[in-house]
Amino acid sequence: MSVDDGLGWALGVVFRVYLRSAITVTDGVPGGHRGYQVLFMAARAAPNSQAALGKQLGIDRTGMTYLVDDLERAGLVERRLAPGDRRIRHLVATPHGHELLQELDTRLAQVEAHLLAGLPQAEHEAFTSQLRRLASHVNGLDPVSNTCEIVEDITTTSS
Repeated sequence: MSVDDGLGWALGVVFRVYLRSAITVTDGVPGGHRGYQVLFMAARAAPNSQAALGKQLGIDRTGMTYLVDDLERAGLVERRLAPGDRRIRHLVATPHGHELLQELDTRLAQVEAHLLAGLPQAEHEAFTSQLRRLASHVNGLDPVSNTCEIVEDITTTSS
């Protein structure tokens, strides 16, 4: 058995290439890939409070505030008062945010297609479907409430 027979090696290689490509695609977006995720949710999800969205994405309250401030300054999102509760702010993508999101989605789809080009289309679809199911299952077993915890776990484990 060699190292490249292991699940860890395979996941690591795929993750490394995807992450490097996603960082390149989201370069210039405030917050990079995290900013993309917030913009995505602001554009495509039902109106959600900033706090709820931060919790869903695993971004702590302070980090979320700074990230949304940066996205707002860039003209990509805006905070709107919730109709029934003026203490709650909903995040909504601006027209400029929608345009940028469409461009980023196209570029990320190209990254995914390039990354999975070694698989026939049927296997590509089966792989992504199975990976989503596995990720949902594993996240249910070990949910992360703050993405900083992931970095800390990785750093501690690899030391």
